[in-house]
Amino acid sequence: MPANTAALKRRSRRRLLINSGKVLAVAVLILWSLFPIAMMAMASLKPNIDIFAVPPVWAFTPTFDHYIALFTRWSAFFQGLGNSLIVTVGATILGVAVSTLAGYAYSRFQGKALAGSAFFLIFIRLIPPIVITLPLFPVINWLGWNDTHGILIALYATFFVSLGTFIMRTFIDQIPKELDEAALVDGASRATILRRIIVPLSGQGMLAVAVFIIVYAWNEFLFAFVFTSTKAKTAPLVLSEMMGSLDGVEWGVLFAASTVQLLPILLFVVLAQKHLVAGLTAGAVK
Repeated sequence: MPANTAALKRRSRRRLLINSGKVLAVAVLILWSLFPIAMMAMASLKPNIDIFAVPPVWAFTPTFDHYIALFTRWSAFFQGLGNSLIVTVGATILGVAVSTLAGYAYSRFQGKALAGSAFFLIFIRLIPPIVITLPLFPVINWLGWNDTHGILIALYATFFVSLGTFIMRTFIDQIPKELDEAALVDGASRATILRRIIVPLSGQGMLAVAVFIIVYAWNEFLFAFVFTSTKAKTAPLVLSEMMGSLDGVEWGVLFAASTVQLLPILLFVVLAQKHLVAGLTAGAVK
């Protein structure tokens, strides 16, 4: 009995150490991720003299002057937020729709052409965006699509269709094919099966794809920088203009704008984190 008791105590201590280590690791990761965001938000509320003070000023009287200046002098930033919202919503709808259709095709049909196209999707996803951006510019300019919401929507959705397709394929694979076969016997078309069976049962996968596209489209800079100038200019572009202002960088206003731009997507990711994890782990367990 004493030997068994000692063994149980050792196992308990080992388990406690492992759990404590896990908690510590998670705490360090959370601190590492949230500390820069907290510093940015604090800087947006500090007087100018305290923003870059050495040593840092932790106790200060919050001021909203930077936010007032942002509203009064940088109306272009809020126009950029509106453009970002339009582009993000459009890219999400288009990307999720195409990924769902493609995922259904890869899940339910077999063939050498489909297998080859799957490798092509992976290959395209590995190409850096800058490689295809410059050759696309003269084509898009010739078509007259420069500085439009549509071109950004198409580019953002296209960039994530490959990842979205494989996520949706994994979720649709989990839906029994017998449901499709029973519906076909009853006279349902493929479109009806997709609308009545596949879409309702793969909703979590669609949300996971939507999370990835929203996070990417809201923060994307390169495509917006190359293909827009005034009408469809997004918030990240306006932030870059604030840093390159001829009157000098107003750091307090810049931190306020960055906080406003980050807050919606941060809240969205926190609320949708379970769907983000579902997308990251799709296909990991059979």
